[in-house]
Amino acid sequence: MLAKRQVRVREIAMQSDCDATDLAAERHRDEVVESCDAVIELMAALFGVPSKELRRVGRTGNDISRLRQIAMYVAHVVFRFSMRDVGRGFGRDRTTVLYACHMVEDLRDDADFDRIVSLAERVAIAAFRDRLER
Repeated sequence: MLAKRQVRVREIAMQSDCDATDLAAERHRDEVVESCDAVIELMAALFGVPSKELRRVGRTGNDISRLRQIAMYVAHVVFRFSMRDVGRGFGRDRTTVLYACHMVEDLRDDADFDRIVSLAERVAIAAFRDRLER
């Protein structure tokens, strides 16, 4: 009888650990999506573009695509989110985020483009300072 009770207690403890892990993972996903939404809103305001254009699922014009790539890069660099997390936050695939980050890094060789990305990074750091300090 005691052995059965101990097994049951272990099962309950394991279930509680799983629930806590699931809860933490869900909390992290919510934080990622919320942060990426905030980056989208910030980049849209900074560059004078409607945020719905940055969220559009299908293909968009080159300017909008480039701005979305910069926003993904900023979310990855400033928040230190994984490519998978940024993809989830932007409603894109991890490989799309990987491509965007590589593209932005390659284009930073151009001084004008580098100034734009640096400005976006500085504004994001200033805007999200409280989230980054946690």
